[in-house]
Amino acid sequence: MSKVLVVGGGPGGSLAATLLARAGISVTLLERETFPRYHVGESLTSSCRVMMDMAGVLDKVDAMGFTSRRGALLRWGNEDWTIDWHELFGPDVRGWQVERADFDEVLLRNAREQGAEVIEGAHVKKVVFEGDRPVAVDWVDATTRTPHRVDDFDYLIDASGRAGVLSAQHFRDRRAHEIFRNVAVWGYWDGGSLLPETPSGGLNVVSAPDGWYWVIPLRDEQYSIGFVTHKTRFTELRGQFSSDEEMLQHLVQKSDTVRDLLSKGTFLGRARVEQDYSYVADSFSGPGYFLVGDAACFLDPLLSTGVHLAMYSAVLAAASVIGTASGDISEAEAQGFYESLFRNAYARLIVLVSGVYEQYKGKDNYFWLAQRLVREKEKYTRPNGAFAEISAGLSDLRDARDARGTSVMPELLQEADQARQRADREAPDGQPNFTALRIEASDLYDAASGLYLVTTPSLGVRRASAPARS
Repeated sequence: MSKVLVVGGGPGGSLAATLLARAGISVTLLERETFPRYHVGESLTSSCRVMMDMAGVLDKVDAMGFTSRRGALLRWGNEDWTIDWHELFGPDVRGWQVERADFDEVLLRNAREQGAEVIEGAHVKKVVFEGDRPVAVDWVDATTRTPHRVDDFDYLIDASGRAGVLSAQHFRDRRAHEIFRNVAVWGYWDGGSLLPETPSGGLNVVSAPDGWYWVIPLRDEQYSIGFVTHKTRFTELRGQFSSDEEMLQHLVQKSDTVRDLLSKGTFLGRARVEQDYSYVADSFSGPGYFLVGDAACFLDPLLSTGVHLAMYSAVLAAASVIGTASGDISEAEAQGFYESLFRNAYARLIVLVSGVYEQYKGKDNYFWLAQRLVREKEKYTRPNGAFAEISAGLSDLRDARDARGTSVMPELLQEADQARQRADREAPDGQPNFTALRIEASDLYDAASGLYLVTTPSLGVRRASAPARS
């Protein structure tokens, strides 16, 4: 039986470990912190629900009582863009606004309950390679400082986030995005409100001449408030204030919109800062290893897709390991499959976010751009339909087709499909609310190798049949 070592217990690492353990593969997970621990990234896309259901943790997360998210409203320049998933896709397409300390702990505990060995307080110091393949990992107990080595694994999944055990520390092949050299400063308010047309539980994104704000409604009337700007501008701003807290409160007052939303709120007293967080590794996989989520790349918080990419890549990594272990595909094929599909998802988002940052073009341009990023045969009846689908994380969870055009139907979007059918039935005069959500086959199918992702009857990767000869 194959053995897998996962480094990192965030959403990507926990999900990958859970899926592998459920498939009968021996999994050990090393997490540096002791949970619960604080983390930013509180707004989750609808796609995350589908993937958590695969891992048997959806009901546990629902029971936490997080704010249910139905979309977003972007006040970008002089325009408001309302992205209402409920209206476009039906009631079952929703995400959450979560406190990550609680959310991540639920996922990590679930991985343990599903059979993964979870070791917290394990600070990974070094990955040892023989040739191109990792063969051992040295780690230190964060409490006792006792050194340990793990050397009995067949595959390594690096889900170590920004720390980048492989890309940043070993290979040193992480490249920063020059156009996204941004800094975020954020904090929390007790009390607040959202813009009037915001979908239920949705976040607000508010542009400014030198950046943009996020306004995220959490449980118990708390709000996460952040400001993102280029690091050059951040340095200029920071020099004008005695503390990050003073600067953040000044920035809130500077925006008419954000100031009004927080007019009845109280700042809870601490500001946090992250910088240089947009990057991509030269390679997402190699012999015996896969980089998941932020360990491979992080784009920008604008569309709140970080957890989606972490979970999506975790599903791909787990499926690749399972497919290789079962003998359905070779290791080299698994690497190519993973690299192709993960990069496809990342590329679509970077194109869309880059377009949004070009403020002057207006929302019609962004919605058109999103339409170009989905399969052109499937046109949305509303101009923001494709943009909404990508921002919901649904574009990476589409049905694929094999080489003969036979539907693979991996059922990753069963909730969305059922919601669409229900909305179509209830529409006036039998008119559908929107067209079928079919996106380009490369989301779940690698045309170069003929491999595709399956989830039923079990998670894995299969080979498409060769085209029929005439």
